[in-house]
Amino acid sequence: MVVTPASEAGDLGSSPSPAAKGITSMYFVYLAKCEDGSIYTGITTDLKRRLKEHQSGIGGKYTRAKKVTKILHTEKFSTRSLASKREAEIKSWDRKRKLDLIK
Repeated sequence: MVVTPASEAGDLGSSPSPAAKGITSMYFVYLAKCEDGSIYTGITTDLKRRLKEHQSGIGGKYTRAKKVTKILHTEKFSTRSLASKREAEIKSWDRKRKLDLIK
């Protein structure tokens, strides 16, 4: 696992995706802040694209209703399996523990 500061998350996705170049994709688990202050946890291969999708109402019912405002935290994984396991782990946590992770 590689933790990527949220401030760097916006720099990702400006060039063709690794998959488009024939390179295996990296997977990111991310925590996003919503307008109502809630924290959403998700997984993607392209943080910049996914944030734009959330902000334009594309995606799940929760994020369409809650309106994602920014990415708070990211973690990078080499396989979807590892990223999915980490996503499930974080989703099982209470809000305080998620906030502790972000700090």
